[in-house]
Amino acid sequence: MTNRLLFDAVSLAYSAKGRADHLVLDRITLSVTSGEFVVIIGRSGSGKTSLLNLAAGFQRPTSGSVLVDGAVVTGPGADRAVVFQDDALYPWLTARDNIAFPLALKGSGAKERRQVADDLLARVGLKDAGDRRIWELSGGMRQRVGIARALAADPRFLLLDEPLGALDALTRARLQLFVLDIWKASRAGALLITHSIDEALLLATRIVVLQPNPGRIGTILETRFAAEILDGADPRQLRQSARFRSLHDELTGLIHADQDEDVAA
Repeated sequence: MTNRLLFDAVSLAYSAKGRADHLVLDRITLSVTSGEFVVIIGRSGSGKTSLLNLAAGFQRPTSGSVLVDGAVVTGPGADRAVVFQDDALYPWLTARDNIAFPLALKGSGAKERRQVADDLLARVGLKDAGDRRIWELSGGMRQRVGIARALAADPRFLLLDEPLGALDALTRARLQLFVLDIWKASRAGALLITHSIDEALLLATRIVVLQPNPGRIGTILETRFAAEILDGADPRQLRQSARFRSLHDELTGLIHADQDEDVAA
């Protein structure tokens, strides 16, 4: 079955006492389907995180609708799992118990929770880390646990808000490939927010460039670098290719078009 996350003419405005409402997103229409990896990129003020918050159900649009398989999103749900830049894990729980937490909320038994958590620990390369506390794990390991926890509920969509943004460059490069592999195995649709053009090019099946003030879709580009990596291509060689450099330059130009506009804080 193909699942679909749809932003249908979505606008978002914040009320400001004594002033006109501040329009954050303006009539965004965009869909993400199973097996797609859609990356949202744009300057500050383009509403990237607001768009993800609408998809997660943390906020409601001022106008338009967000729908999953035709049903209007009215709040958070197990069909959409969110991974944040801050791993948002529970430090008093082990890695295994953090991963199993969504299953506990669903009322799954202890045996099932342990089995699912151990399977996911193995999938994310942390087979022997189940009994370790979160403060005993490196930043990269914590993000792996966070992604495993997101997968525990078997979501239809993965919503990723700069999940690798706080990591050092080498760890980030390794985990980009990890995220790609995990997404492919999950068969979920993915929506990623990032500031990194390299990351967008390497992971996306489609890149959506938002223009700011208010946030609106400027350009949508289809890319094939992710498919090539999954087929065995060396990411280092892809980064050095003329195609990659050309698209990198094109994206840089698109993101910084109309630079003279006021940039929201």
